Amino acid sequence: MVLSWPKHGVLQVRAPEKHSAFGSPLDPEYMVKWDQDDQLNPQNWSVKYKWWVTFQLGMLALAGSLGSSITTPADDTIAKYTGVSNEVAVLDVSLYLLGFVFGPIIWAPVSEIWGRRVSILPAVFCLALFSIGTGASRTASSIFVTRFFAGFFGSAPISNVIAALGDMWSKETRGTAVSLYAVAVNGGPALGPVIGAALLMNPDLGWRWTGYIHAIWVFVVFTLTFFCLPEVYPLVLLKRKAQNLRKNTGDSRFYHPHEHLSLDVRSVLTKQLARPLRMLITEPIVTCIAFYASFVYGVMYLTLEIFPLAFQEARGWNHLIGSLPFLGLLIGVISSVGLNIWNQYRYNRVSTEAGGKAVPEARLPPMAFGAVFMVVGLFWFAWTAEPPHHWILPCLAAVFIGVGFNCIFQQCLNFLVDVYKIYAASATAAVTFLRSLMAAGLPLAAKPMVRALGIGPGVSIIAAVAAALLPVPFLFMKYGPKLRRYSKLAPEDL
Repeated sequence: MVLSWPKHGVLQVRAPEKHSAFGSPLDPEYMVKWDQDDQLNPQNWSVKYKWWVTFQLGMLALAGSLGSSITTPADDTIAKYTGVSNEVAVLDVSLYLLGFVFGPIIWAPVSEIWGRRVSILPAVFCLALFSIGTGASRTASSIFVTRFFAGFFGSAPISNVIAALGDMWSKETRGTAVSLYAVAVNGGPALGPVIGAALLMNPDLGWRWTGYIHAIWVFVVFTLTFFCLPEVYPLVLLKRKAQNLRKNTGDSRFYHPHEHLSLDVRSVLTKQLARPLRMLITEPIVTCIAFYASFVYGVMYLTLEIFPLAFQEARGWNHLIGSLPFLGLLIGVISSVGLNIWNQYRYNRVSTEAGGKAVPEARLPPMAFGAVFMVVGLFWFAWTAEPPHHWILPCLAAVFIGVGFNCIFQQCLNFLVDVYKIYAASATAAVTFLRSLMAAGLPLAAKPMVRALGIGPGVSIIAAVAAALLPVPFLFMKYGPKLRRYSKLAPEDL
């Protein structure tokens, strides 16, 4: 097999021109495709089974996202134990998210070559091992190193589950399925501090159990999915179908181009690993979505450091009570699911009016709604976070932030899958690269900024940036079709 990288930037697999790998001439009539109503095609699985697989994928995503924040309540304890400053201890979150930066560059191309299972399950198993390593660590350096690699492996489901959902669900139903994924990914950072604080407050457990409990959670999910999660990537399934046809019929002429794919180290470095970064640089759609999503994603992780300052330092609450406002974020994330599902029905109507073609811009109204909620929630929190304002006010602001974040996050993903289809994993990996870089940096700046300016002015700066970015979804709705025409990887016939 020959891999070529044409001028338009699409990685192609070209079969030998004269003979197959099995010694027989290649006949286009024997290239394996999906039959109508083929039950091997994930798009034709029963709705009940699709939801079962979607649940498993959501749990894998939750396993990765939960690890990003579960150690946060223990930052001060870890700082005291290892002898580092409180500001340095925040690296346990930042380095985990830095793993999110580099991991998808590996896992997304792997999923597009060898399938979703191979790209997710071994990585999730390694995530559990490094979580144990964090719990067993005795020095700051070992904690930080294990946290980085935990994030590196934990990024596999974060990056690839959305593409796996696109393999199973049609554009008419994908939005509803992605809602579960979005709750898992966005709910994990909100749920983690509550679990971590409960462990920290238990005198029989302590900070090490933040790593151990996470590992147990991940091992349970891994065991379930190892035995129950099927492969969903169409090209890998077609390859297997071709192999089975040759075996069952004895006719070596059946083939599929994907089964001959072979990569050397140079191909991996120059082509497969470069695709997400290439898309981030050369694809206007990916670039714009990535910069907007990265800011919003960074705000979500900024709350991991801001909330303890507002509720524990300013109001004197203990770790467990002070972590409960994170449930406001979680409530906001869950509350936004209804809007996202409603938009799926609206999207279907628009798609029908367009002759059955995908209309990516029809995904964006909830993003515009979420952008407004994000701005309102941030300003609201900024000026009610400290006494004498009642504690319910910043908690309600957290709900607004959660609503805004989830609406923006989910529709960004839906939009990218609609536009890029088979390259969805690489497109979302490019977005994950930039947004994780932002999320890794903002928590480090949170405490110095707030202590220098105060919670009100400090968070107001973040809110002002959100307000400046408020037009982004509206501009996408108006100019999205024109941007798609500039794309080199988005198929013209959606």
